[in-house]
Amino acid sequence: MARSEIADATVADSRPTRWRSIVTDWASDQRAFKQVSWGKAMMWIFLLSDTFIFSCFLLSYMTVRMSTTVEWPNPSEVFALHLFGRNIPLILIAIMTFVLITSSGTMAMAVNFAYRRDRRKTAILMLVTALLGAAFVGMQAFEWTKLIEEGVRPWENPWGAPQFGSTFFMITGFHGTHVTFGVIFLLIVARKVWRGDFDTGRRGFFTSRSGNYETVEITGLYWHFVDLVWVFIFAFFYLW
Repeated sequence: MARSEIADATVADSRPTRWRSIVTDWASDQRAFKQVSWGKAMMWIFLLSDTFIFSCFLLSYMTVRMSTTVEWPNPSEVFALHLFGRNIPLILIAIMTFVLITSSGTMAMAVNFAYRRDRRKTAILMLVTALLGAAFVGMQAFEWTKLIEEGVRPWENPWGAPQFGSTFFMITGFHGTHVTFGVIFLLIVARKVWRGDFDTGRRGFFTSRSGNYETVEITGLYWHFVDLVWVFIFAFFYLW
């Protein structure tokens, strides 16, 4: 009986400790969240919602492709370019992927220089990132034009399953829209950096606090997300 009473007392003493541990963990998480700015928190929430949308699109693409009874087009044939007298498969897609991944690197360097208060290098790197993003959109427009000229439509295509056109134009178009808005946002923020708005706290969008370059980082979060989504689109559409 004595041992049983001691064991019960030990369990009773440990319960408050466990509850205090849980409360302490929750409180520390709350303080960590409170240290995040509204701008960065809202961007993360937006990216989370966008992740759900792209996930739904890609899951729909997988469902359509696996359920169709008509043969799915071969990406190596559909996305081949005729160069130097022969068809080179996926050459344009490889260049587009390289351009977008490179832009992610230049954006990361821009954020690094932003927190060093080197506005000249920050602005130049953001402009380079915007130029690479615009090149990507231009190549995507060329790809769309080529496929439309070859007879691809949202309701049909000459290589097989008619669902190919609708899923391709919907998903790549939605991603291309994101890249286009990202390029515009990069140009706007780069102009503000170049003028020194973040150093002087000049009144305007994102620049009311002097010495705060966080907007550059928030832009970088959006741009890295767009690049990451393209990796999944590349794997699902062009390699599967």
